[in-house]
Amino acid sequence: MNKIGKYEFIAEPFHCDFSGHLCLGHLGNQMLNAADFHSTNRGFGMKYLMGIHRSWVLSRLAIEMTSMPEQYEHFTVETWVENAMKYFTQRNFQVSDLDGKVYGYGRSVWAMIDTETRQTTDIYDIDHGAIDQWIVNDKPCPIEKGDRVKMGSNAELVRTIDTYYHDIDINGHVNSIKYIEHVIDLWDISWYREHQIKRFDIAYVAETHQGDKLHFYKEQAGELTYCIRLVKTDQHTGENTEVCRCKLLFT
Repeated sequence: MNKIGKYEFIAEPFHCDFSGHLCLGHLGNQMLNAADFHSTNRGFGMKYLMGIHRSWVLSRLAIEMTSMPEQYEHFTVETWVENAMKYFTQRNFQVSDLDGKVYGYGRSVWAMIDTETRQTTDIYDIDHGAIDQWIVNDKPCPIEKGDRVKMGSNAELVRTIDTYYHDIDINGHVNSIKYIEHVIDLWDISWYREHQIKRFDIAYVAETHQGDKLHFYKEQAGELTYCIRLVKTDQHTGENTEVCRCKLLFT
Protein backbone atom coordinates (compact mmCIF):
# COMPACT_ATOMS: atom_id res chain seq x y z
CA MET A 1 0.00 0.00 0.00
CA ASN A 2 1.27 3.44 -0.91
CA LYS A 3 2.42 5.54 2.03
CA ILE A 4 0.60 8.53 0.54
CA GLY A 5 -3.19 8.45 0.41
CA LYS A 6 -5.08 10.21 -2.41
CA TYR A 7 -8.84 10.73 -2.18
CA GLU A 8 -11.31 12.34 -4.56
CA PHE A 9 -14.05 14.73 -3.43
CA ILE A 10 -16.55 17.04 -5.11
CA ALA A 11 -17.29 20.68 -4.29
CA GLU A 12 -21.02 20.24 -3.73
CA PRO A 13 -23.05 23.44 -4.22
CA PHE A 14 -24.32 23.52 -0.63
CA HIS A 15 -20.70 23.40 0.56
CA CYS A 16 -19.80 26.49 -1.49
CA ASP A 17 -20.16 30.16 -0.61
CA PHE A 18 -21.83 33.02 -2.51
CA SER A 19 -18.92 33.12 -4.99
CA GLY A 20 -19.45 29.50 -6.04
CA HIS A 21 -16.21 28.29 -4.45
CA LEU A 22 -15.76 25.68 -1.74
CA CYS A 23 -15.91 27.10 1.79
CA LEU A 24 -12.72 26.81 3.81
CA GLY A 25 -14.51 24.97 6.60
CA HIS A 26 -15.74 22.27 4.23
CA LEU A 27 -12.24 21.95 2.75
CA GLY A 28 -10.99 21.44 6.30
CA ASN A 29 -13.59 18.69 6.79
CA GLN A 30 -12.42 16.94 3.63
CA MET A 31 -8.82 17.13 4.83
CA LEU A 32 -9.87 15.46 8.08
CA ASN A 33 -11.84 12.87 6.11
CA ALA A 34 -8.74 12.12 4.04
CA ALA A 35 -6.70 11.78 7.24
CA ASP A 36 -9.24 9.29 8.61
CA PHE A 37 -9.39 7.27 5.38
CA HIS A 38 -5.59 7.13 5.27
CA SER A 39 -5.13 6.09 8.91
CA THR A 40 -8.03 3.61 8.86
CA ASN A 41 -6.69 1.80 5.80
CA ARG A 42 -3.30 1.48 7.50
CA GLY A 43 -4.49 0.19 10.85
CA PHE A 44 -4.44 3.24 13.12
CA GLY A 45 -7.75 4.94 12.33
CA MET A 46 -10.51 6.20 14.58
CA LYS A 47 -12.72 3.11 14.32
CA TYR A 48 -9.97 0.86 15.64
CA LEU A 49 -8.77 3.35 18.25
CA MET A 50 -12.22 3.94 19.73
CA GLY A 51 -12.42 0.21 20.44
CA ILE A 52 -9.36 0.44 22.67
CA HIS A 53 -10.37 3.76 24.28
CA ARG A 54 -8.03 5.88 22.21
CA SER A 55 -8.66 8.70 19.76
CA TRP A 56 -6.84 11.17 17.55
CA VAL A 57 -7.28 14.83 18.52
CA LEU A 58 -6.25 17.68 16.25
CA SER A 59 -3.72 19.96 17.93
CA ARG A 60 -2.75 22.35 15.11
CA LEU A 61 -3.92 22.98 11.57
CA ALA A 62 -2.59 25.35 8.92
CA ILE A 63 -4.28 25.69 5.52
CA GLU A 64 -2.72 27.85 2.81
CA MET A 65 -4.53 28.20 -0.54
CA THR A 66 -3.91 30.11 -3.76
CA SER A 67 -7.42 29.30 -5.01
CA MET A 68 -10.40 27.11 -4.14
CA PRO A 69 -12.33 24.45 -6.10
CA GLU A 70 -15.49 25.71 -7.80
CA GLN A 71 -18.92 24.16 -7.33
CA TYR A 72 -19.36 20.69 -8.88
CA GLU A 73 -15.61 20.46 -9.44
CA HIS A 74 -13.89 17.22 -8.52
CA PHE A 75 -10.67 17.60 -6.58
CA THR A 76 -8.24 15.40 -4.69
CA VAL A 77 -6.70 15.58 -1.24
CA GLU A 78 -3.38 13.79 -0.83
CA THR A 79 -2.22 13.15 2.73
CA TRP A 80 0.83 11.64 4.35
CA VAL A 81 2.54 11.39 7.74
CA GLU A 82 5.66 13.54 7.85
CA ASN A 83 6.93 12.34 11.22
CA ALA A 84 5.83 10.83 14.52
CA MET A 85 6.90 11.32 18.12
CA LYS A 86 5.74 9.78 21.37
CA TYR A 87 2.66 11.97 21.82
CA PHE A 88 2.30 13.86 18.52
CA THR A 89 2.42 13.19 14.81
CA GLN A 90 2.60 15.62 11.89
CA ARG A 91 0.42 15.06 8.83
CA ASN A 92 0.45 17.06 5.58
CA PHE A 93 -2.07 17.63 2.80
CA GLN A 94 -2.02 18.66 -0.86
CA VAL A 95 -5.23 19.81 -2.61
CA SER A 96 -5.30 19.55 -6.43
CA ASP A 97 -7.69 19.36 -9.35
CA LEU A 98 -7.92 16.19 -11.42
CA ASP A 99 -5.37 17.56 -13.90
CA GLY A 100 -2.79 18.04 -11.16
CA LYS A 101 -3.11 21.80 -10.65
CA VAL A 102 -2.38 22.48 -6.98
CA TYR A 103 -4.84 24.67 -5.10
CA GLY A 104 -2.90 24.65 -1.85
CA TYR A 105 -1.52 22.72 1.09
CA GLY A 106 -2.18 21.94 4.70
CA ARG A 107 -0.09 21.03 7.72
CA SER A 108 -1.46 19.45 10.88
CA VAL A 109 -0.32 18.14 14.25
CA TRP A 110 -2.28 15.40 16.02
CA ALA A 111 -2.18 14.00 19.54
CA MET A 112 -3.46 10.61 20.63
CA ILE A 113 -5.56 10.67 23.82
CA ASP A 114 -7.03 8.13 26.20
CA THR A 115 -10.79 8.69 25.85
CA GLU A 116 -11.39 7.80 29.52
CA THR A 117 -8.72 9.98 31.14
CA ARG A 118 -8.64 12.62 28.32
CA GLN A 119 -4.85 12.61 28.66
CA THR A 120 -2.30 12.15 25.87
CA THR A 121 -1.03 8.62 25.41
CA ASP A 122 1.94 7.00 23.67
CA ILE A 123 1.37 6.67 19.91
CA TYR A 124 4.00 3.92 19.76
CA ASP A 125 1.86 1.67 21.98
CA ILE A 126 -0.38 1.11 18.93
CA ASP A 127 0.64 -2.02 17.01
CA HIS A 128 4.21 -1.85 18.31
CA GLY A 129 4.87 1.54 16.72
CA ALA A 130 3.71 0.51 13.27
CA ILE A 131 3.07 4.17 12.36
CA ASP A 132 6.79 4.47 11.60
CA GLN A 133 6.42 2.35 8.47
CA TRP A 134 4.08 4.99 6.97
CA ILE A 135 6.31 8.03 7.46
CA VAL A 136 7.12 9.93 4.25
CA ASN A 137 10.20 12.15 4.36
CA ASP A 138 10.75 12.75 0.65
CA LYS A 139 7.51 14.55 -0.34
CA PRO A 140 7.75 18.29 0.27
CA CYS A 141 5.02 20.42 1.80
CA PRO A 142 6.13 23.91 0.76
CA ILE A 143 4.11 25.97 3.24
CA GLU A 144 5.55 27.06 6.55
CA LYS A 145 4.74 25.16 9.71
CA GLY A 146 2.31 26.81 12.10
CA ASP A 147 3.86 29.05 14.71
CA ARG A 148 2.56 30.19 18.08
CA VAL A 149 -0.02 32.96 17.65
CA LYS A 150 1.09 35.88 19.78
CA MET A 151 -1.53 38.31 21.06
CA GLY A 152 -1.48 41.25 23.43
CA SER A 153 -3.75 41.98 26.35
CA ASN A 154 -5.74 44.63 24.45
CA ALA A 155 -7.49 42.31 22.00
CA GLU A 156 -11.11 43.38 21.52
CA LEU A 157 -14.02 41.15 22.52
CA VAL A 158 -16.06 41.05 19.30
CA ARG A 159 -18.53 38.20 19.80
CA THR A 160 -19.91 35.71 22.32
CA ILE A 161 -21.86 32.63 21.25
CA ASP A 162 -23.50 29.62 22.85
CA THR A 163 -22.57 26.07 21.84
CA TYR A 164 -25.15 23.51 20.77
CA TYR A 165 -25.67 19.90 19.67
CA HIS A 166 -24.41 20.47 16.12
CA ASP A 167 -21.11 21.85 17.41
CA ILE A 168 -20.18 18.54 19.06
CA ASP A 169 -18.24 15.68 17.44
CA ILE A 170 -17.57 12.00 18.16
CA ASN A 171 -15.08 12.92 20.90
CA GLY A 172 -17.80 14.76 22.82
CA HIS A 173 -16.34 18.23 22.41
CA VAL A 174 -16.73 21.11 19.94
CA ASN A 175 -15.60 19.93 16.50
CA SER A 176 -12.23 21.24 15.32
CA ILE A 177 -13.69 22.70 12.13
CA LYS A 178 -16.58 24.42 13.94
CA TYR A 179 -14.06 26.79 15.54
CA ILE A 180 -12.78 27.69 12.08
CA GLU A 181 -16.29 28.37 10.76
CA HIS A 182 -17.17 30.52 13.78
CA VAL A 183 -13.97 32.55 13.36
CA ILE A 184 -14.53 33.08 9.62
CA ASP A 185 -18.04 34.36 10.45
CA LEU A 186 -16.51 37.29 12.37
CA TRP A 187 -16.27 39.07 8.98
CA ASP A 188 -19.46 39.67 7.01
CA ILE A 189 -20.16 38.93 3.37
CA SER A 190 -19.16 42.41 2.19
CA TRP A 191 -15.61 41.75 3.41
CA TYR A 192 -15.46 38.46 1.50
CA ARG A 193 -16.64 40.15 -1.69
CA GLU A 194 -13.29 42.00 -1.68
CA HIS A 195 -10.98 39.57 0.15
CA GLN A 196 -10.18 35.89 0.33
CA ILE A 197 -8.38 33.85 2.97
CA LYS A 198 -4.84 33.01 1.89
CA ARG A 199 -3.81 31.22 5.08
CA PHE A 200 -5.58 30.08 8.23
CA ASP A 201 -3.69 28.83 11.30
CA ILE A 202 -5.33 27.40 14.39
CA ALA A 203 -3.79 25.93 17.54
CA TYR A 204 -6.03 24.11 20.01
CA VAL A 205 -5.39 24.39 23.74
CA ALA A 206 -8.43 23.02 25.58
CA GLU A 207 -11.79 21.35 24.93
CA THR A 208 -15.16 23.09 24.78
CA HIS A 209 -18.34 21.18 25.60
CA GLN A 210 -21.97 21.71 24.69
CA GLY A 211 -23.45 24.45 26.86
CA ASP A 212 -20.20 26.37 27.33
CA LYS A 213 -20.04 29.92 25.99
CA LEU A 214 -17.33 30.96 23.52
CA HIS A 215 -15.86 34.47 23.52
CA PHE A 216 -13.93 35.77 20.50
CA TYR A 217 -11.16 38.34 20.94
CA LYS A 218 -9.74 39.95 17.80
CA GLU A 219 -6.50 41.83 17.24
CA GLN A 220 -5.16 43.21 13.96
CA ALA A 221 -1.53 42.18 13.44
CA GLY A 222 -0.96 43.68 9.99
CA GLU A 223 -2.75 45.30 7.08
CA LEU A 224 -4.58 42.06 6.21
CA THR A 225 -3.51 39.86 9.13
CA TYR A 226 -5.69 39.18 12.16
CA CYS A 227 -5.27 37.13 15.31
CA ILE A 228 -8.18 35.62 17.21
CA ARG A 229 -8.26 34.20 20.73
CA LEU A 230 -11.18 32.01 21.81
CA VAL A 231 -12.04 31.73 25.50
CA LYS A 232 -14.76 29.49 26.92
CA THR A 233 -16.90 30.03 30.00
CA ASP A 234 -17.57 26.67 31.60
CA GLN A 235 -21.32 26.19 32.04
CA HIS A 236 -20.85 24.44 35.41
CA THR A 237 -18.06 26.37 37.12
CA GLY A 238 -18.21 29.74 35.36
CA GLU A 239 -14.44 29.51 34.92
CA ASN A 240 -12.87 31.13 31.83
CA THR A 241 -10.29 29.11 29.89
CA GLU A 242 -8.51 29.82 26.61
CA VAL A 243 -9.37 27.08 24.11
CA CYS A 244 -7.57 28.06 20.90
CA ARG A 245 -5.84 30.80 18.93
CA CYS A 246 -6.10 31.55 15.22
CA LYS A 247 -4.25 33.67 12.70
CA LEU A 248 -5.76 34.70 9.35
CA LEU A 249 -3.97 36.21 6.38
CA PHE A 250 -6.27 37.74 3.74
CA THR A 251 -5.54 38.84 0.19
